Amino acid sequence: MPHTTQAIAEMVGGRLEGPGDLMIDALAEIDYAEANQLTFIGNGKYAHKWAESGASAALVNQDIELEPGEGKALIFVQDADLAMAVVLEAYAPTVPTPPKGIHPSALIAETAAVGENCRIGPNCVIKPGVKIGDNVTLHAGVTIYDDSTIGSGCELWTNVVVRERCTIGDRTALHAGAIIGVDGFGYRVDTSSGAPKVVKIPQIGTVRIGSDCEIGANTTIDRAKFDATVIGNHCKIDNLVQIGHNCRLGNMVLIAGCVGIAGSTSVGDGTMIGGKSMIKDHVHVGAGCQIAGGSAVIHDMPNGAQWGGYPAGPLKTKFREQMAVRKLPDMMKKVSKVLNDL
Repeated sequence: MPHTTQAIAEMVGGRLEGPGDLMIDALAEIDYAEANQLTFIGNGKYAHKWAESGASAALVNQDIELEPGEGKALIFVQDADLAMAVVLEAYAPTVPTPPKGIHPSALIAETAAVGENCRIGPNCVIKPGVKIGDNVTLHAGVTIYDDSTIGSGCELWTNVVVRERCTIGDRTALHAGAIIGVDGFGYRVDTSSGAPKVVKIPQIGTVRIGSDCEIGANTTIDRAKFDATVIGNHCKIDNLVQIGHNCRLGNMVLIAGCVGIAGSTSVGDGTMIGGKSMIKDHVHVGAGCQIAGGSAVIHDMPNGAQWGGYPAGPLKTKFREQMAVRKLPDMMKKVSKVLNDL
C-alpha cells in the first residue's frame, strides 16, 4: 500500500526535507524512477542524477549535500541502503507460501517428526528419522533424506535437496534447487593392478549449516569425507556457489555468485568473497578478509587482508603490477628504438 513521505521518514528515522504529504506507491532506481516513486542515493557520485530524476522522493545519506527541488522530498538517513531495506519490506508483496499443514501429495515417513505450524507443500518427501522444527516452510518438491534435522523457522524453496544426516540451523533459508550434502569430489587413481582405474573415496561425513543463513539457488555444499562440512551462523551465500567437502566457514561470511571453494578450505568470520572467485583446496582465509571478484586464491590469507587478481595477492601490489603491464608496449617500443639505433 502507498505511504506518504512523512510516514516513510518516520519509518526509517530520517530527516525530511520537502513536502511530507507526497504519496509514494512504488520504489525504483534513480535512472528509471517516475512520479510517485521513491529512489535512494547512497553515494555522492550519484547525487548529480537527482536533478534529472523523475522520482518524487529519495532516501539520501546524511553526508551528501543535496536540495530536494520544487515539489520533491528528500529523506536524509545515516545509511540509505539500510533504510531502503526497511522501506522495501514495507512495500513487499505477499510471498506465496503453502497453507499451514501437510499437502496430501507429500510423502512423510512414519519415523519422521514434524513440528507445529509447519507448511509442507505438494510432492515433498521426508525420509525416516528426519526432525523438522516448528514454523518450517517446505515449498513444492523438497526432499529431505534420512536422519537430517531442519531447525525452527526455516524456509526451503522448490526442489531443494537435503541429503542424509545433515543439519540446518534455525531461521535459515535455502533457495530453489540448492543441494546440501551431495558427495564430495574425492577420487584417486589406482595403478596397483596394472591398468589404471579411478577409485571413489567414500564420503561418510555430513554438513552442518548454522542459524540465520541464506543459501542461494542452485548452490551446492558437499558433505565431508569424514566429520562435517561446516557453515557458520549468519552466512549469506549467493546463487551457483560450490563449497567442497570438509570446508569450514566461520560466522557472517558473505559469498557472491559463481564462487568455487575447494575441499578442506577454512574461511574466517566476517570475510567477503567477490563473485566468480576461486579458492584452492587446503587454504586458510583469515577473518575479516576481502577477496575481489574473479580472483584465484592459492595461498593462505592473513586476517583482514584485501586480495585480488589471478593468482590473488595484496590489492595494492596487484594494482601496481597491472599498471606496469600497461606500460610494457611503450617500454618495448623504446627498447626496440634503442637497439635499432645501436
